[in-house]
Amino acid sequence: MGERSEIRFVLNGTDVVIQDVAASQTLLDYLRLERRLTGSKEGCAEGDCGACTVLVGRLHNGLLKYESVNACIRFMASLDACHVVTIEHLRGQDGGLHPIQQAMVDYHGSQCGFCTPGFIMSLYGLWMENSEPSVKQVETALQGNLCRCTGYEPIIKAAMALGAYGSPAADYLNTERLSIIQRLQNLKDGRRIVTGPEDNLAIIPANTDDLAEVLISWPKATIVAGSTDVGLWVTKFLRNIGPAVFIGHLDELKSIKLTKDALEIGAGVTYTESLSAIEKAFPHLAPYWDRIAGQQVRNMGTIGGNIANGSPIGDTPPVLIALDASVTLRKGGERRTMPLQDFFIDYGKQDRAPEEFVETISIPLPAEGQMDAAYKISKRRDEDISSVAAGISVTVENGTIVDCRMAFGGMAATPKRASSAEAALKGKRWELASFEAAANVLSDDFTPLSDWRASAEYRMISARNLLTRFFLSFDETTVEPVELASA
Repeated sequence: MGERSEIRFVLNGTDVVIQDVAASQTLLDYLRLERRLTGSKEGCAEGDCGACTVLVGRLHNGLLKYESVNACIRFMASLDACHVVTIEHLRGQDGGLHPIQQAMVDYHGSQCGFCTPGFIMSLYGLWMENSEPSVKQVETALQGNLCRCTGYEPIIKAAMALGAYGSPAADYLNTERLSIIQRLQNLKDGRRIVTGPEDNLAIIPANTDDLAEVLISWPKATIVAGSTDVGLWVTKFLRNIGPAVFIGHLDELKSIKLTKDALEIGAGVTYTESLSAIEKAFPHLAPYWDRIAGQQVRNMGTIGGNIANGSPIGDTPPVLIALDASVTLRKGGERRTMPLQDFFIDYGKQDRAPEEFVETISIPLPAEGQMDAAYKISKRRDEDISSVAAGISVTVENGTIVDCRMAFGGMAATPKRASSAEAALKGKRWELASFEAAANVLSDDFTPLSDWRASAEYRMISARNLLTRFFLSFDETTVEPVELASA
């Protein structure tokens, strides 16, 4: 197999080879400080504002897909055999403004201009996939971009008018696609990459088997998938994450398999990549998925990473625990599978040995009569951290609750099932009084903390209200709407 010590990728139209890439080196710092491509801005440095948005094209199963990502938390070591496209590379067919840039000018979509390059790059990623998007699709694509000057109305109008400015088919990312695919394929040589200084080493395994070997050799290494969490360790806490093992490129961890019993998702599958399968198997999770961060983070962040980091406020664990999901871990050639709820032991502690990594997540398909819901309470509706997250699954037969699973995030040191509330519901009639009684015993399951996201009292009231909301959402006799329909 062999090794090499350099990262190789395409930046706009130029092939780039870089030696000694430190694990903590970010794409934004490289663009601005070393290449003087200053169109990408540094705003929040945590993947929230979108001012640093670029497109990254990568090969998967022979296909080249471009996605908007946050350069501020994207590490250079994750870019091997990728095509990075910055705002400086945009151009119209006549060499002038790109259609998206021209639309933003014509519809007055910019004032101070700081955030504008990021908006344009996000719209570029959308336009490449869908040249005639709906308002909702535009709003979803711009969840990860913040503007405090213009407001969103002229930007959305510009996005809705893009079809009149040109077709993606004529864009150079499409006309040059075959050439870029060939260049990226030439960069993939199947070798392990070990680069950077000894105290900040970056390791890029050749494949999943190689990943297993790498973790045996470097058991204390930081595993980096999408870097939407680890990226902040560097930008906000100035931590040295080396040695770090980068796994976002491993196709074996990007499998999605729907069987007759379950949906099996590789740990390296991003939120964006999983959405179609999630929507098909678990329709109730589709709107919840769209509330996980912004589009750039969903394009980078992985379900396996959201589980493996063990955060008590992670978005996916509560809803997956409620669905009785299991997780498979691998160490060398050995694997073990456990219920996801058992993976979380205590705050900052998971049932994972240093040499192990999360390989797959399996989610059983809903049984007949099973009612499922996923809820997220946050200060902002979009692109915000959960104050409380909840997954609730109830099965009713002949008017009686025969099974119930509910899990909450933000209520304890780990994502956790509400066992007392579940016990209070099982065997009871399907009626509001049963859910009110279960809500009253939630204090036996949780003693939430107060922090800047929410007070303990607010969290408990919200959790109890979600049980009432669940009943009203599914009860056929409910007259008043439980929630406003999305615009």
